[in-house]
Amino acid sequence: MTFGVVVFPGSNCDEDAVYALKNILKQKVVKLWHKETSIKGVDFIILPGGFSYGDYLRSGAIARFSPIMKEVVKFANNGGFVLGICNGFQILCEANLLPGTLIRNQNHSFICKNVFIKPQHNLTIFTENTGDKSIFKIPIAHAEGCYFADENTLQEIIDNKQIIFKYCDAFGEINKRANPNGSLKNIAGICNLKRNIFGMMPHPERACDSKLKNIDGKLILQGAINIFKNMGK
Repeated sequence: MTFGVVVFPGSNCDEDAVYALKNILKQKVVKLWHKETSIKGVDFIILPGGFSYGDYLRSGAIARFSPIMKEVVKFANNGGFVLGICNGFQILCEANLLPGTLIRNQNHSFICKNVFIKPQHNLTIFTENTGDKSIFKIPIAHAEGCYFADENTLQEIIDNKQIIFKYCDAFGEINKRANPNGSLKNIAGICNLKRNIFGMMPHPERACDSKLKNIDGKLILQGAINIFKNMGK
């Protein structure tokens, strides 16, 4: 199994993703530079966090037009699995691979801290095989992480069970106090209708190493890898 980690000018979490996948999860990883026009036969693509193109215009708005994104869109539309983390989530929304958008945090400030998230069902590779654990402590680091969608779109993703993670407190309660950025319905992560494209604002790759006293992100990623392999992908 080979992961492709896309690198844009301004990406600053690409090395985190590569380290977690290669050193902790023991997966093969290749970097995909934004100007490339081939995804090099990878099995799974990750769009990492950071500030692609300096977050000018809107976060992810320019990265969406990078040459590599034509191949990412083609890969995704053909059923390939793609995960966008933080800025990667923003790029997937800008590319219309995921519904809705990410806007400025409700408090208009950059937020960097650990939060708790709760899977909403077991219908995706990221939520099916997480074991008995139902609450995960995962770090966030963003200024535009407030998920927003119009009323009809929001209802559609609710009805289709496309919300995969919600912000919660340490006891699993989903409430306003546990919402760090004002996201509608406490949304921390969503997927597309076919469940092969995923976006989440929290950074699971930053919660993989036991030296950091937190491996909740490793549990999420390892569970997904195990299911993906069993699917024969």
